[in-house]
Amino acid sequence: MKKPLITPPAPQGPDGAISPRHVAIIMDGNGRWAQKRGWQRIRGHEAGSETVRVIVRNCRKLNIPYLTLYAFSSENWGRPKTEVAALMSLLRRFLSKELDELLARGIRLNAIGDIDLLPENTRQALLGTMEKTAHLNDMVLTLALSYGGRAELLHATKKLCQKVASGLLDPEQISEEDFSQALYTHDLPDPDLMIRTSGEIRISNFLPWQLAYSEFYFTKTPWPDFGEEELKAALTEYSGRQRRYGKTGEQVAK
Repeated sequence: MKKPLITPPAPQGPDGAISPRHVAIIMDGNGRWAQKRGWQRIRGHEAGSETVRVIVRNCRKLNIPYLTLYAFSSENWGRPKTEVAALMSLLRRFLSKELDELLARGIRLNAIGDIDLLPENTRQALLGTMEKTAHLNDMVLTLALSYGGRAELLHATKKLCQKVASGLLDPEQISEEDFSQALYTHDLPDPDLMIRTSGEIRISNFLPWQLAYSEFYFTKTPWPDFGEEELKAALTEYSGRQRRYGKTGEQVAK
């Protein structure tokens, strides 16, 4: 089990507003951004990797302790082989280039998904960076790689079934906490805010269990153009929402 992050005070966002502790982002629109300019799709992914750097830096500056990025879905394996290979190469370059910055800023790299499906050189680069940052505790950057929400739920169910079969768990006593602990995200809090770029209004098999009570923010801005001001706009809107968790507004206000 990874070293748990020390729970910090509620982070301060733009204008002193309360910010989410955990932001999850579906980084959508890279390929379409490039095609609109008459470029190959990989140029959009390259531009998107620069946006990752900008957003990670700003979340760290705003003391947001958890950031999860949907980097490569299980469905993305169905894309053209040349694009998949280029994405894996881009991921390796990103990990190599960003290691020093992660170390300097106290950012621990984490990954969720079926990473055993990654090419061996990509998987080793990922695991190496995770190992080198494992001692850091100021922020957790999680990359969802070869990740599918339904697959995660099946994986968790199988783990619980194994415990039941071995007599370690009473099926009648299985709780939401038990299920959460069987997920890839067992050492992360559920996201407070989910952002999706590029105009699509769906979660696309991303963290279906964990997003049950998250606030959603959708923007038409493609990921390569999503910068500091867009992030602040999302955080400002979040700060004005009332999270009721099934209670009335009057109950929450007390």
